[in-house]
Amino acid sequence: MGVFVVLPLVLPLTAWPIARLAGPRLHPRTATRVLSLVGGVLAVCSTLCLLLLMVAGTAQLPGNPLPDAWADPAVRAVVPYDEAVGQAALLVLAAVALACGHLLWRHGRVRAGAARALTGLPPSRRAVLPDERPYAYALPGGPRGRGRVVVSSGMLDLLDAREREALIAHEEAHLTGRHHRFLLVAGLAARANPFLRPLRSAVAFTAERWADEDAARAVGDRRVVARAIGKAALASGRGRDLRGVPPLPAFAAGPAPGPVPRRVAALLRPVPPARVWPPAGTAAGLALWTATAGAAASALSSANATLVLVTVLRGATSAL
Repeated sequence: MGVFVVLPLVLPLTAWPIARLAGPRLHPRTATRVLSLVGGVLAVCSTLCLLLLMVAGTAQLPGNPLPDAWADPAVRAVVPYDEAVGQAALLVLAAVALACGHLLWRHGRVRAGAARALTGLPPSRRAVLPDERPYAYALPGGPRGRGRVVVSSGMLDLLDAREREALIAHEEAHLTGRHHRFLLVAGLAARANPFLRPLRSAVAFTAERWADEDAARAVGDRRVVARAIGKAALASGRGRDLRGVPPLPAFAAGPAPGPVPRRVAALLRPVPPARVWPPAGTAAGLALWTATAGAAASALSSANATLVLVTVLRGATSAL
């Protein structure tokens, strides 16, 4: 296995440049998809390598469930191992499992709580809650699995007709694009490897930008969307008591939808180009190629280490 088993633990660093440049340099739809894919691949590979380190490093510990042949001196000579590293990998894997499990539990709990807040309302695509506090969010699922847009009467009262249309279009875009899936992948990846946290923040921003662009296209006026975003953010951030607001999903545009000034500024500029891949000579292109190469190297390293370990241990099991 050699160095291949530890490379995927540090290769997520290659994604940092694109996490920083994706927002301003790529179309938000492309940025969200690419960052989620790269983050998911890097997280899976680093977790797999932790598992390999645990198997190789704990085979000689008493009470382990592994076959006795795996602890044979001949096998240990072929597969580099260190008991301290194996035990550390075991503890880290347990921490990763707990962190990812907690995120999934919280994700389900928040969605269930938001759904309960809509009990008794007509099963329509859009739900207006009689509440003076301003908030709006997209809730996946709902009627026929399409999800629902939830908005308070307090939020609607702050906006004019065109701005209301922009707000609804923004939340509809979250549902249509299934942005919660990208954010969930990014969140799990960040918990699997702390080096991937910048990607989680970047995906949260680009998903909002993606919804902004879809709303601007639906409304036909980028300034109206920018104005609606600004008003909603100002109203939601006035220090009001939000403890009674229905639980908002982690992907929702709620009291703190993200770096609002950057989103507004982007909407006041022309529509970003919808190219799939930026030119290689640009900063964004180089950063994207670096992240892609890092993900590919991580996958190859994980595959190589897995193949070596499986081949050696299978041979040991059949020969001893």
